[in-house]
Amino acid sequence: MKTSVISGPHVAAPRRVDQIMRQVIIALAPAVGFGVFLFGWPALYLLTVTVLSAMLFEAACLKLKGVAAAPSLRDGSAVLTGVLVAMTLPPWAPWWIGVSGSAIAIILGKQVYGGLGQNLFNPAMLARVALLISFPIEMTTWVNVTPLFTGPGLAESFALTFSGLPIPDAMTGATTLGMVKTGFSQNQILPQALGDYSGILAMIGWERGSLGETSGILLAVGGIALLRKGIIQWHAPVSLLATVALLSSIFHLWDSGHYLSPWVHLNSGALILVAFFIATDYVTSPNTPLGQLIFGTGCGLLIFVIRSWGGYPEGTGFAILLMNAVTPLIDHYIRPRIYGRYRNGKPLDISSS
Repeated sequence: MKTSVISGPHVAAPRRVDQIMRQVIIALAPAVGFGVFLFGWPALYLLTVTVLSAMLFEAACLKLKGVAAAPSLRDGSAVLTGVLVAMTLPPWAPWWIGVSGSAIAIILGKQVYGGLGQNLFNPAMLARVALLISFPIEMTTWVNVTPLFTGPGLAESFALTFSGLPIPDAMTGATTLGMVKTGFSQNQILPQALGDYSGILAMIGWERGSLGETSGILLAVGGIALLRKGIIQWHAPVSLLATVALLSSIFHLWDSGHYLSPWVHLNSGALILVAFFIATDYVTSPNTPLGQLIFGTGCGLLIFVIRSWGGYPEGTGFAILLMNAVTPLIDHYIRPRIYGRYRNGKPLDISSS
């Protein structure tokens, strides 16, 4: 009697954590670089502050836990968190906003739960929402586009970031979503031209906003690159974007004077960043394809509701955190098929396992 030996149905991870983090950082780099070009040296200073402070807070937390800091810092997760925090902030925000954001993201959003892979909420979105609620003025002071070589120099930029030098009012204004929200609150009819013109500017990136709102094209290119490499799956991004596009199309057709077109919704705010780089977070999103579709759909629904009728112009951060809280429930009820769960055509009772 011949017997053949085959390997069991084991799964081997093709990539290490540091490789995944590196790929995500590379995918974000074009949009980050373009944002720094648009808003000059203060944006670069703020990015440096958030990344360095994120690494310092990570090292401090690991030291308190008695864990060697070097291996964990080398995995790139703290660097990625710092980059994402910077992308959610006004480019000319003071240094202490960047440090506070990194502290919230690393300490409260990550290490309190046990570190990488244990957190319930996305750290960058937790920092964004906490800062927006705590410091609304600093978090809603949006500077006009001031390209790197035409804006303030190195010394003046250093003063803007680190010494509390105020930003002249003539250099600030509202984002597209902020102007729309103000119009809603004053019962104004939105000009029809706002839809197409603002959407084009947002897609190119030549308008006010955070580093994560600078270029929908570059962010989408980075996201698609991650999809092609198999770093992320399509379910959450596609369902999120499709939900926002569908709802905005319906309401825009119903009343184009009060509801933005899907073109503007898709290209304004941090929607593209959230769809490809936040909603696809391995830890805080569901594990199954169906669960990710539900997660993305829920995010898209909440984003549209908050943008249209909520008190804040942008709803991406709140939507992600709310759906992060629902993720354990989604994973509980939507589980992958277990190998060997059927015996003689009948499902096994695995409720006690």
